[in-house]
Amino acid sequence: MARKLLIRDLTLRDGQQSSFATRMNQNQVDRVLPFYKDAKFYAMEVWGGAVPDSVMRYLNENPWDRLEKIKAVIGDVSKLTALSRGRNLFGYAPYTDEIIEGFCKNAIESGLGIMRIFDALNDVNNVKSTIKYVKKYGGMADCAVCYTIDPKYPKLSLIDKLKGKKNPEPVFTNEYFLNKAKEMEALGADMITIKDMSGLINPARISEMMQLFKSNLKIPVDFHTHCTPGYGLGAVLSAIVHGVDIVDTNIWNFAGGPAAPAIELIYIFCKKLGIELDVNMEAVAKINKELYTIRKELEAYDAVKQFPNPFNPLTDTLPANIDKLFDDAIAAAKSNNEEALLKACHAIEAYFNFPKPNELVKKAEVPGGMYTNMVAQLKQLNSMEILEDAMKLIPTVRLAAGLPPLVTPTSQIVGAQAVNCALDIKNGKPMYSNVSNQFVALVKGEYGKTPVPVDPEFRLKIAGTREEIPYDTSKYQMQENPVLTEFGGVKLAENEKEVLLMELFPAVAKNFLTKQKEARYMATHKATQAQQSVEVQKEEPITGKVVEAPMPGNIFKILVKPGDVVSKGQNVLVLEAMKMENNITSDYAGKVKRILTQEGKSVTAGAKLIEIEI
Repeated sequence: MARKLLIRDLTLRDGQQSSFATRMNQNQVDRVLPFYKDAKFYAMEVWGGAVPDSVMRYLNENPWDRLEKIKAVIGDVSKLTALSRGRNLFGYAPYTDEIIEGFCKNAIESGLGIMRIFDALNDVNNVKSTIKYVKKYGGMADCAVCYTIDPKYPKLSLIDKLKGKKNPEPVFTNEYFLNKAKEMEALGADMITIKDMSGLINPARISEMMQLFKSNLKIPVDFHTHCTPGYGLGAVLSAIVHGVDIVDTNIWNFAGGPAAPAIELIYIFCKKLGIELDVNMEAVAKINKELYTIRKELEAYDAVKQFPNPFNPLTDTLPANIDKLFDDAIAAAKSNNEEALLKACHAIEAYFNFPKPNELVKKAEVPGGMYTNMVAQLKQLNSMEILEDAMKLIPTVRLAAGLPPLVTPTSQIVGAQAVNCALDIKNGKPMYSNVSNQFVALVKGEYGKTPVPVDPEFRLKIAGTREEIPYDTSKYQMQENPVLTEFGGVKLAENEKEVLLMELFPAVAKNFLTKQKEARYMATHKATQAQQSVEVQKEEPITGKVVEAPMPGNIFKILVKPGDVVSKGQNVLVLEAMKMENNITSDYAGKVKRILTQEGKSVTAGAKLIEIEI
């Protein structure tokens, strides 16, 4: 009997997130769902990651509706899957078991079949609760080992060597990843994913790891990677040749570049290998046709702006020289000839006009998203000239913080801190003069155990303690759930699902739910509202000192109110910028006269936030 390879389609979550800033709206999703039902993928990743945040923040849609509407069409044909960051779920702080259980229960009741659970530090302790509750409510626990590599440390000088100085020994060995997988299998994982979020795993490395995992684990192994640095297609083929059970792919027009490889290319490889794909490729072609239109609609968010050449493996005949490239790639994968494998795969991708390997990301060895976040941060600060300096600081910052894998949220935390350190140097200040709340929490130990211990003296400098202090969930405070008197006296969050949105996405959900309640109220009170005159008030001139936004971002929390007496250097507001929370302090001692902004509001650099009388 032919070997069967299962496919997890990423198009509606990771695919659109990697290439189109997670901007697919419900209408666009609805247009492809009937074809997905016919395609019969083993699994469809449709939720988690940036989807819940983005559909509220940019599309004014309810994340729970997204999941439930997909389930209503797909039924039990494919397992719907989502991504979750273990104890952090979608946020940047560890949550209580009560919230984790509530989230898992509601997600599974809304249609989720598989939860892919990972922890940014590969701290297995952080995934225990989610595994327990996913299985309690009838879901499958897909536990992911986050692949990462040791940084390239600066070369030691002759003097350093004479002094006996050495660079750290490698941490992220094949045995390190296998041991993490075995620990999660022992906790009840139903499958293990090798999650290569950066696309940095090369074919030779995945062939070693796949053989190791398959010979030591009793549960199925999935492989997830991206094409950004140019390893993706070759690595997936190598994983297939060496026994992987499930691979993650995208459909043609959403594949390649920053996303995962195209299922159409994997189909050709499997056909030549005699491996069965239990997928209806005719239905896949129909999905792809609609995705072409949707991609044009998403042009403003297209990270690549390069369409692959039209192709349907069921109806189009490959030229002999291109067909031979597929054979050459298979032969190279079987003989572990990585150079020949990559050469053939790059030629295949070039023929179909998929993006070329991103050499900058390949050289920097960081996730593409981390790099683009750093670029965006520096553009906002008008400091693009220090990008190279910031990139060079990544290994130093990462090692100081305990060598965390570079995956959300640690990739953003380390990247933002490298930028802050480069700015410190530029401004003649010591490194770490400006640190985000998340970097402090990471160094303190609130995210969990880092792969290597943090130097106690560095922890003292950053977090004010030499001892590692784990996050105490007993001190967790639920978000406020006010009554909206102006919109009929309803609660901001009116049910458990809305409460969960408030907990997981405080600023975004508060803004979204307020708009929802306002729209509902106004729809039933139009006549009354039309009769009310709007009194235009003249803006009072500013006479005191002003606290300004040092960078663009969203107002996450206001810590003071009019009439409060503040001291110089006191935290008065929390600004969310590049997904990092930054304490904004007052440069003045005095009394708060006016709050010039509001929570949830987006502000530009230099925006006036608080007026203080001195």
